[in-house]
Amino acid sequence: MPNVYNWQLGREMSYPYEAAFPDWQWAFVFNINRCIACQTCTYACKSTWTFSKGQEYMWWNNVETKPYGEYPRFWDAKILALLHDAHQQAGEEARWDTFHKDDKAKPYGTYEGLTIFEAAERQAPQKEVAIGYEPTDDEWAAPNLYEDTAAGAISHAGDTTLEPTALPEHKTWFFYLQRVCNHCNFAACVAACPRQAIYKRKEDGIVLLDQERCRGYRKCVMACPYKKAMYRPTTRVSEKCVGCYPRIEGKDPMQPGIPLETRCMSACPGKIRIQGLVKMDPDGNWAEDRQNPIYYLVKVAKVALPLYPQFGLAPNGYYIPPRWAPRPYLRQMFGPGVDEAIERYVAPDRELLAVQQLFRATQQIIFKYEVLPGPKVFEATIRGRPWEMFDDTVIGFNKNGQEVVRGKVQEPQHVRPDKHYNSI
Repeated sequence: MPNVYNWQLGREMSYPYEAAFPDWQWAFVFNINRCIACQTCTYACKSTWTFSKGQEYMWWNNVETKPYGEYPRFWDAKILALLHDAHQQAGEEARWDTFHKDDKAKPYGTYEGLTIFEAAERQAPQKEVAIGYEPTDDEWAAPNLYEDTAAGAISHAGDTTLEPTALPEHKTWFFYLQRVCNHCNFAACVAACPRQAIYKRKEDGIVLLDQERCRGYRKCVMACPYKKAMYRPTTRVSEKCVGCYPRIEGKDPMQPGIPLETRCMSACPGKIRIQGLVKMDPDGNWAEDRQNPIYYLVKVAKVALPLYPQFGLAPNGYYIPPRWAPRPYLRQMFGPGVDEAIERYVAPDRELLAVQQLFRATQQIIFKYEVLPGPKVFEATIRGRPWEMFDDTVIGFNKNGQEVVRGKVQEPQHVRPDKHYNSI
């Protein structure tokens, strides 16, 4: 297989195709700390794309409770176990060398283990392009299994309460993980399809499936480690998240010609999501675009991290990790940048605090932002260090350079008049 450079791994890796990248890449950031698991995003997607016969168990968007919840059940535990076994057989260790993590080409250091493609190469004989498995019907059957089930809960006989816990890490903990197709740079579904029915669009990097070419071999279902390629038995072809590409193209009749966020993004009441398009260099790196909010969160603030980067797919979904969960668990899930990302989130600088106000502030995709300085309104000590909050104003601009949102760091407060003091 050819070698391609994966900047999330900080090295070249094996992949079945030569490196080729889109002009722009669709990407998103989810702030796990804000999610309330209302599933509004899930049903926005379901009611738009997967409400028909044969799609009953298709949830292109889902929110699952970690550490015990998965959809399909065991998806991450199984692929991590397969990857672990591959390392054991190869006599290698899945570790990160973080010595050069300040290098722009290696923002998380260098992953020295095997990816799912390299693990498959070590198999003798090699049967698939990537290690993986196809979930059973039972594993697809329960999308919300173990919702709100915590790990580490401690109680005593005759006492219905749990022992208290506190930051920075809770002994009793769980968190919600929001998932859609990551539209990866090196997608396993693209690599595995024997019909070449899955492709990555040149204009925006969205991964689509040509159902006329698909013959339902389900190699994509097997290869995708995130299990976001799904088989529809009524049509006998596979389906997957399409990134709401008509909205990305500006074809939504609500605002013609203006790129809009996907349905799952725009429906979020918790304001945990922001989505955008980042300019790509021919070598696969993100072109420097300091005022793009996605670029800033991922490349500058480094507060948003990829999901399971060690798989080797270079996913374009990024997460601000939960600040209360055990760090070893989070490092396995998001890589070695977890500790620094949480430190920056807990005590954000002025720019990061302002950019966070853009999350779910408008349905239009924000291509550029500007921060206008405001007065200092608060100061405190966070983890032994002084911290100040300023009431800055952040402005978001769409693809045409038009202002589409303006917000302040300090949210406005409305005092109810005495006349209606207790009324609703």
